[in-house]
Amino acid sequence: MIGDIAKRTGTKVNTIRFYEDIGLMPEAARTAGGRRTYGDAEVRQLAFIRHARDLGFSTDEIRSLIALSANPDQDCKEAGSLARRHLASVEDRIARLMALRDALADATRDCEGGRIADCRVMEAITSPPDLDRGRRV
Repeated sequence: MIGDIAKRTGTKVNTIRFYEDIGLMPEAARTAGGRRTYGDAEVRQLAFIRHARDLGFSTDEIRSLIALSANPDQDCKEAGSLARRHLASVEDRIARLMALRDALADATRDCEGGRIADCRVMEAITSPPDLDRGRRV
């Protein structure tokens, strides 16, 4: 039943239905009463999807990984390439977040009240830094 697989994998029922709708999960078998049923293979696939999502993989990346897993004897070069591209994307986001953190720290460092016209926070928002280069635009 869908509630059982949801509990076993820590996934919301609506999310499982969504994964079925977009093809990440196969359409569930149904009982005579119309209830969804799942076997161990579906539990493993849903756990795989959940972990991939936790690692930040996109739906399309997960779809590619699932397709690769359907042929377990093939070379894992493609999976490694996909993971390296994803890692590069994560590293880029981290760099941009660090620049954002630095910009906010600069803007708030001397903020102790006073006039809005002289406020560094307002100045930083009015003239935001170029977070890819760490300078104001």
